[in-house]
Amino acid sequence: MSFQAYLDNIETKTGLTPRQFIALAEERGFGPGAKATPILQWLKDDYDLGRGHGMALVHVITKGPNISDKHVGRPGAHGDKSDTLWLDGAATNPHP
Repeated sequence: MSFQAYLDNIETKTGLTPRQFIALAEERGFGPGAKATPILQWLKDDYDLGRGHGMALVHVITKGPNISDKHVGRPGAHGDKSDTLWLDGAATNPHP
């Protein structure tokens, strides 16, 4: 599954965009430099998200929307179309 697909699936499951999760995380004191474990626990407790989906959100909460270009443009399930993740909802993504 691509990184973007993880974020889109989280939105489908929770009704919240990645940008909304970033705002909620900031309210809880999570942001750049935060450890993954407490963020993962919050996401599991409040949104029933597993580790894979949780780690996708940990990345955008702690590191922002940019990802390595390692998988960008590659075919297959793990290929992303851009090195910048879309955080404002799947319906408005210019690179669906």
